[in-house]
Amino acid sequence: MDRVTAMRVFADVAASGSFSASAERLEMSRAMVTRYVAEMEQWLGARLLQRTTRRVTLTDAGEQALRRCQQLLALVAEVEDEVATADGSLRGQLRLTSSMSFGHAHLAAAIAEFLAQHPQLKIDLNVGDATLNLVEARIDLAIRISSEPDPALIARPLAVCDSVLVASSGYLAAAGTPQTPAELAGHRCLGHSNVGRSSWRFQRGEQSETVNVATRFTANDATVLLHAALADGGISLQPTYLANPWLQRGELLAVLPAWQPPPMTIYALYPSRRHLSPAVRALLDFLVARFATLRW
Repeated sequence: MDRVTAMRVFADVAASGSFSASAERLEMSRAMVTRYVAEMEQWLGARLLQRTTRRVTLTDAGEQALRRCQQLLALVAEVEDEVATADGSLRGQLRLTSSMSFGHAHLAAAIAEFLAQHPQLKIDLNVGDATLNLVEARIDLAIRISSEPDPALIARPLAVCDSVLVASSGYLAAAGTPQTPAELAGHRCLGHSNVGRSSWRFQRGEQSETVNVATRFTANDATVLLHAALADGGISLQPTYLANPWLQRGELLAVLPAWQPPPMTIYALYPSRRHLSPAVRALLDFLVARFATLRW
């Protein structure tokens, strides 16, 4: 039995609470995951996981074994990193997470370019706005847009994220173009479920206004709201990294361009500076350099 792989499988099942989820994430069959866990239990002479119809949980012996496995796996990772650093190549697999809109608009192309430079490296990207425990989900790097990143994580700024109000010419022709932020209250507005759903803030010089808007259509992804705006669905508050190409082609129009929503920051988040692998460091440096030159 490959005990290192068995420990990795056991640790993943302990984190996910599901044999099926770990099988999908580790790209192996559920039967193989079950076999590795069974062999771990046979090797240690103890039941490590309690199986129920809903979830898999650790036994007392499993909790003790997990701590030791995590220590050994960290040591294995250090040895692998030292070998990789010695010959100048990056190996292994990195797990990333980001919002769907940013992953689609910019991160996918950045990852493709980075992987072209490091052919022995693999990257798995999880897109979505759900808050993940990076340690439990075994995420190496989270790309998040925020004004207040999680203080429990290390945050490295990648770029400023400006926003703009947009609408289609068809919608504005039918509903009129608002001239002040207060007039937005009388318009159909498209709200992001997780960011300023029905309360939008704006600044113009020293002036600041907050408007409560009517949002009959909300979604948890900016790309969905962008396409609703393109379909004459209303006014949407969009990140410029997503909206600018449509504005430049004239398919969307800027609304209240003199009033600016507060900017946010695109961060790379990770759990700890300790044991940061060369691959993660290299990817961080690559993303900082790449996004420093983009003006979206």
